[in-house]
Amino acid sequence: MTIKGVLFDFSGTLFRVEPVGDWLSAVLDAAGITLTDDELAVYTRELEEAGALPGSANPLHMPEHLAELWSVRDQSGDLHRRTYTGLARQVQLPDERLYDLLYDRHMTPAAWRPYPDTRTVLAGLRGRGIKVGVVSNIGWDLRPVFREHGLDDFVDAYALSFEHGVQKPAERLFRAACEALGQDPAEVLMVGDDRRADGGAAALGCAVHFVDHLPADERPEGLLPVLALAGDGR
Repeated sequence: MTIKGVLFDFSGTLFRVEPVGDWLSAVLDAAGITLTDDELAVYTRELEEAGALPGSANPLHMPEHLAELWSVRDQSGDLHRRTYTGLARQVQLPDERLYDLLYDRHMTPAAWRPYPDTRTVLAGLRGRGIKVGVVSNIGWDLRPVFREHGLDDFVDAYALSFEHGVQKPAERLFRAACEALGQDPAEVLMVGDDRRADGGAAALGCAVHFVDHLPADERPEGLLPVLALAGDGR
């Protein structure tokens, strides 16, 4: 099979969100709020256990009143914000402003770091004439993240769940991405870290390759096999 297009997931595949402690510290500094080291450690642990940072660990315990929201959180920007600020509110933070400030921080390019081999792989695909798309379950526009990190020129199309009102593993989102690339799904490779969500592309006829959702420093070359799988392109 000749691969003419490659679709990538965003979080945990091409980019990794900052650690919870860094996320909280950045917001506290911007808000002019000072905590002791012990307080910072406690709030960091509680926010991580609550699953309050999108792209980080899922909640250890899902509050009953948020369970339905969680299942559809990526279908709109409003649902996404309500879900994650709701999870953050399971933690009694010292200032009411912090819940929205934390959510806003995670949407900034500074909160995201590309994996070490992201640029190499995207540039390698572009050099072979292979189209690249990003397919993400997300509640906000991630295009500025790619632009800020100098990677937007390597992406031909974005299919974001909140813009289509549907989440992976639904075929509709993968189909929209393939159509945006102008490629037959049978000639497209989907790369992601979630076997259920990203694996949905197989139902459409795409080949699928999985990577491990690890911190960036722990996965320096996880994407490189994509170049071998994609071959020479056209």
